[in-house]
Amino acid sequence: MKTLVSLLSLIALFATGPTTQAQVTAPAGKKSGLESRLEQALKLYPDADTDKDGTLSINEALAYLETHPDLRDKLRAKSGGGGSSSQPASFAPGAKGTRVFVCAHSYMIFTAGMLPAVAKSAGLSHLEAGRQMIGGSQVIQHWNLPDEKNEAKKALRAGIVDVLTVSPNLLMPDPGIENFTKLGLETNPNLRVLVQSSWVPWDGQKSGFKNEQRNAVTVEQLQQMRDLHHNGWLKQLEAQVNTLNASLSKPTLHIVPVSAAVYALRELVASGKAPGLTQQSQLFRDDHGHPSPPLALLVTYCHFAAIHQRSPVGLPVPASIQDLPQAEELNRVMQQIAWDAVTSYPLSGVKVSDL
Repeated sequence: MKTLVSLLSLIALFATGPTTQAQVTAPAGKKSGLESRLEQALKLYPDADTDKDGTLSINEALAYLETHPDLRDKLRAKSGGGGSSSQPASFAPGAKGTRVFVCAHSYMIFTAGMLPAVAKSAGLSHLEAGRQMIGGSQVIQHWNLPDEKNEAKKALRAGIVDVLTVSPNLLMPDPGIENFTKLGLETNPNLRVLVQSSWVPWDGQKSGFKNEQRNAVTVEQLQQMRDLHHNGWLKQLEAQVNTLNASLSKPTLHIVPVSAAVYALRELVASGKAPGLTQQSQLFRDDHGHPSPPLALLVTYCHFAAIHQRSPVGLPVPASIQDLPQAEELNRVMQQIAWDAVTSYPLSGVKVSDL
């Protein structure tokens, strides 16, 4: 583990500064230090090789770190970079744009790192009001963090958050959602709170489940899983959001229907209709269900649509999937899936008729 941390720390630190020709060029017949580190990283993280050509490119390495900010922050912390599970606002006072704070577990925290670039490609200003990550967390766990470590509370109290995104897990109703909403409204009456509806870990089968088992799931079974999720946990989340909005006399809270988008993409893969993807297991990087770069991008597009109330369709292919086969076609399909999921779900707060 120590070797792994040291190795990827070097790649993470390399990503923080400009690249020079000297850093990537070595004398003929001799590999550069970066090339050697990438070779070692490939052995430790084979899923980072998204085009499966047996070589880890710098773009693939950086894209992997981009979609795994929890790992990146830990690596920087180990290497003296000061990373932690929380990050304060990164914009100057008076900056213009949508100020977004991401308060999440590992099924959503990567959106904090990916959204600014997606928004920039759309000509929008997306300002990072901060981020806070606790693995496997419920929102109430974020609320219960000590004030001195609670970047979410600090940002809300400072009135620098326009949109707060949270990701509940299992517990429902989650009192943390209500607590953060009321705190934020004290300083910003126009605050919007977006709650992610995540997909189910291990496909709902915790005992000995393997990622490869996802490849055998049929479209019909996916639809059953979708119905079970939507008629169970999601219905409880909808009830909490509707109750809170009624108590506030305005629709402050909305739900980002990520789970619907995930099932839709998996159904396309299972039907052989997803460009460049042949197996559902390609969407996940482990048995648990943490997203691979394509799925992380799909989730990010859902959040982009909900936050900025704009379609991601037509935006350029981001670095995280640009080395995948049929990247252009896959990117367009995922953009459309995200937009359809958000605009067809009333509680997302995004209506095509309003745009």
